[in-house]
Amino acid sequence: MTSDTTAKIEAFLAGAPFAVVGASKDRSKYGNKVLRVYQQRGLEVYPVHPSEAEIEGLPCSKSLAALPKTPHGISIVTPPLVTERIVEEAKKLGIEHLWLQPGAESQKAIARAEELGLFVIAGGPCVLVVLGFRDA
Repeated sequence: MTSDTTAKIEAFLAGAPFAVVGASKDRSKYGNKVLRVYQQRGLEVYPVHPSEAEIEGLPCSKSLAALPKTPHGISIVTPPLVTERIVEEAKKLGIEHLWLQPGAESQKAIARAEELGLFVIAGGPCVLVVLGFRDA
C-alpha cells in the first residue's frame, strides 16, 4: 500500500459519520458486510439503497441527499455506472471522502472524483480488510 493510499485511508477514517451506498439486506453481499464492519467497530453509519427501508436494524435512506446527516465519508458498493453518478452527487452534497470498494470502480469514476478534488480510495484495500471484518 502506498503512503498516499495510507494517508487517504487515515483521512477517511478520521471523521464521521459514514454511509454505505449500495447497502444490502443480503448478508452474503459486500454491501451488507461493509455496513456491518462499521457497526462492528462502533462507528456511526447509514445505509443507502433506493428500495430498502431498513438494513441491519438501521433506517435506510433512498439516496445520499435523503440522509439525516451529511456523511464525512462514503463507502461505495455499486455497479461502476452507478458509482459514476454517486461521485457527482457526493460532490454536490459536500462529501469529500469516497472509498470505492472492489467491483465498484471505473476509471471514469476515479478520474471524475479526482477532477472534482475529492479524496478517492480505489484499487487498493477493501474497507473490510482495513477495519477487520468478522463474519458472525
